[in-house]
Amino acid sequence: MSTDARQFRRGADGYEEARRATVWNGLVPDRYPDLIVQAHDVDDVVATVTGAHGPFSIVSGGHSWAASHLRDGGTLLDVSRLDQCVIDAERMSAVVGPGKVGSALAAELDKLGLFFPAGHCEGICLGGYLLQGGYGWNSKVVGPACESVIGIDVVTADGQRVYCDADENSDLFWAARGSGPGFFAVVTAFHLQLHPRPAVCGSCLYIYPVEVLDDVFTWARRISPEIDDRVELQIITSRNLPALGLEHPTIVVASPAFADTEAEAEAALSILSSCPAVDRAIVKIPYTTTDLAGWYGAVMSNYPTGHRYVADNMWTSASAEDLLPGIHRIIETMPPPPSHFLMYNWSPSPARDELFYGLEDEINMALYAVWPDPADDERYRDWPRDNMAAMAHLATGVGLADENLGRRPARFATDQNMARLDILRAKYDPEGLFNSWMGRL
Repeated sequence: MSTDARQFRRGADGYEEARRATVWNGLVPDRYPDLIVQAHDVDDVVATVTGAHGPFSIVSGGHSWAASHLRDGGTLLDVSRLDQCVIDAERMSAVVGPGKVGSALAAELDKLGLFFPAGHCEGICLGGYLLQGGYGWNSKVVGPACESVIGIDVVTADGQRVYCDADENSDLFWAARGSGPGFFAVVTAFHLQLHPRPAVCGSCLYIYPVEVLDDVFTWARRISPEIDDRVELQIITSRNLPALGLEHPTIVVASPAFADTEAEAEAALSILSSCPAVDRAIVKIPYTTTDLAGWYGAVMSNYPTGHRYVADNMWTSASAEDLLPGIHRIIETMPPPPSHFLMYNWSPSPARDELFYGLEDEINMALYAVWPDPADDERYRDWPRDNMAAMAHLATGVGLADENLGRRPARFATDQNMARLDILRAKYDPEGLFNSWMGRL
């Protein structure tokens, strides 16, 4: 193990600081690994896998609302310091470590006229994001981010360093793209296919009073299949918007559009002016030019640091008529801001046979309970789970990343893919050295 690697045994000085440093969420679960190893290179990873006591959990750094990497006993391997990044602009490719921050990569690529579908929040490291699938900027066009992973370097349960792609060790490559905490090896580098940067990033902004809730959500559900893939329909509902002087529940429709020209972006967004309640909008901006940095700032206003978070979500193709009773309940029981309800549309692929990721649908609904005071834990922490459980009969399943599997096990992959992954796990990790998801159906 390198001289830079640090190890913290439970009860020793520095242990609790190292444990808490792996959780961005202010709500840190009461789960305690026996050992925490902060790896600085691949040798540290190999030494940990071959020499430390399992089972192993891996953390690369990010939001991880449920902190599924924190488990009682075993070893937590922190690979957030493996943050190397080599960009080959000519070949439109990059090799990055799991600890590389996605928003930082996006900014570096932007200067080179390149693009990668990094996550929508700042500070998310690529390791967990890519393993879980990666719903990112412009993903309706370029696909979930894991589809732009063209190879991985991994350390297997027996300590071997292995390269995987579509031709070499293809079964491990298949498993890594979408299985998230269920992957049974340690990824030490991702080989990425980059894309040309869209020339224009446009946006619209409509803010509606909650009184027109039925009109807005019925309209949004109806037009969802008609929306240009270059537009991400994002609807955020919260109790109020103090920054805008709004003290009552509001529904915000704010959608980025990526295009080659301003005219194309504006035309793609024009459908969002068709809401029957548009004349009731408190704010109405059909089109404005923005950029990725501006969008990151807007998104992060919903996710302040130091707060306590619980999330849950569902994929669905249900009608607005079926969804509206649950949406009313969500809004009626919603905690104060920055807690919020996010709904976005998606364009499901008919098949993604080449990767584990595959459970998706027309609409995703995600709930985020966010509060600063530990005294409110019992008051707010069950809001996402309870509401998603009440609507589970309308769900196809959940998406990894915003799931709450430890408290609400749910379906997040096709039955066929789960069966295949279980077979591969038995082959590559027969002793069960790697922890898996916190719950599954």
